[in-house]
Amino acid sequence: MPPQPPRQRVRESFERAAASYDDAAVLQRQVCELLLAAFDPPSPPESILDAGCGTGYGSRLLRDRWPAARIIAVDFAPAMLSIARPDADLCLAADIAALPCMDACFSSWWSNLTVQWCDAGQVFREARRVLRPAGQIALSTLGPETFTELRAAFDGIDRHRHTLRFSEPADIGEGLSRAGFRDIRLHRQTIKLHYPNLKSLLRAVKDIGANTVGDGGRSGLLGRRAWQRVQEAYEQHRTDAGLPARYDVLLAYADK
Repeated sequence: MPPQPPRQRVRESFERAAASYDDAAVLQRQVCELLLAAFDPPSPPESILDAGCGTGYGSRLLRDRWPAARIIAVDFAPAMLSIARPDADLCLAADIAALPCMDACFSSWWSNLTVQWCDAGQVFREARRVLRPAGQIALSTLGPETFTELRAAFDGIDRHRHTLRFSEPADIGEGLSRAGFRDIRLHRQTIKLHYPNLKSLLRAVKDIGANTVGDGGRSGLLGRRAWQRVQEAYEQHRTDAGLPARYDVLLAYADK
């Protein structure tokens, strides 16, 4: 699994983004709906842990599908939880890699576009610990082809890293297997969102708190000439719909 940014830095980024998150989270909503569409437990879950709940969109979808389920929403950004609170039976400010929950207390564990910010192996072990026997896990994350055009546009501009490192599908499957999960099902698809210009694309990424890339990232602004070069490089990818942002979406399901 790729190394991840410091947890405190990620938490602070999502704290700042809470107010703008829902307006910008177009991808997160699309992926959440895809994740739910293929999630088919053998019986309606009695209790669901929404791990990394953000502002609660996933909790709302889960509530609509299984009205009788008890939904526990967990996020390490209190500002996100304050928005999600009406959509869950209980909200916990906690790290999903170290849950303040008893063993075997949930029938399903759900996470939409959160695992890429974590030590996935530790998250999977915690998920298995809190799941009941025969419980199900459903998660989405991003694969290595995410932001292909953005990386290409910055190539040669400097030596800094401009995007997060994302896991290969095989790494996600192997991580689930090592954690003790069985009957692992992986699905992969590409989603492209389009923006009028590069500045609006990068603003959308920042508005959901996803602009933290960890060690090796640039700490200052690009110079004017370098920024022009990046814009010109990205313009080569323009379509009638605008400038594309590619997301390599991985959906994973497994049983305890």
